[in-house]
Amino acid sequence: MAKDLPYALGPDPNTRAPTWKLPDGACDTHFHIFGPPDKFPFAETRRYTPPGGPLENYRKVQKITGLTRGIAVQPTAHGMDNSAIMDAAIRSEGSMRAVIRFNDKTTDAALEQMHEQGARGARFSLMSDRPGSVETLASALPRMEKLGWSLVLHVEPDHFVDNEKFIRDIRIPTIVDHMARCKPSDGGMAHPAFRLLLDLLKDDRFWVKIASVDKISALKQAYVPDFLPYTDVIPMGEAVIAAAPDRVIWGSDWPHGNTFEPGRIPNDGDLLNVLGAMAPDEAERRKILVDNPTRLYFD
Repeated sequence: MAKDLPYALGPDPNTRAPTWKLPDGACDTHFHIFGPPDKFPFAETRRYTPPGGPLENYRKVQKITGLTRGIAVQPTAHGMDNSAIMDAAIRSEGSMRAVIRFNDKTTDAALEQMHEQGARGARFSLMSDRPGSVETLASALPRMEKLGWSLVLHVEPDHFVDNEKFIRDIRIPTIVDHMARCKPSDGGMAHPAFRLLLDLLKDDRFWVKIASVDKISALKQAYVPDFLPYTDVIPMGEAVIAAAPDRVIWGSDWPHGNTFEPGRIPNDGDLLNVLGAMAPDEAERRKILVDNPTRLYFD
């Protein structure tokens, strides 16, 4: 029953500005809109109840950090009802795009309508804790290709390796979400999944998204006075940037749902500082935050 589900903690209300100035047009390619639930109800199939995360709250984060564009990614808490993120894309007046979820019950007309409203891709999972399969994804890919969309592939390391052949055969631009969720505590860059990721990045069909570093890192303390959190993930970010600087994007994962322990919610300014440590060169930062998302979602 939905009423028995755990409630996730809300985002840090005291967003800090990063210590470096973001370039004009900086884009967060992975944030979520949750509700408000009286207008956009959560799905009965959700695994947890997230905090309310309306567009207005996210706009405050943008203003403080210097982000000006965004890609709203459909969260599982809203199931296949993309109304909340499409509302955000429509109200953004062109500064936001949407990455939706859909299935075989979604009509072509509905996909085309969402495309007109700002959808530019879809997210599918190959994960152990939520629905998703190679068969479902295979049936969706031709529909995405027809619209000129890209795929956001949310995948765990073991599933990534096990489905290597299928993944290599995907013809549309494919963004490997969260660096395939490879963890420093589970082999890090030596893990076969991370080596596969670097190999796939030799092919210009494949992209990578640096996001959810707080969930990947073994260093769970969100606030480290006078220093950076999540430093064990920095070498992994450096590696993917070195492998394909023209096909790396970044996401905050605001409002950081599916987090339940106090002290674990990251500050979005700190997350940008971690990105800054991964990409100390100003030209690299511009590619990751401006040029690459523009090609993928706005051109």
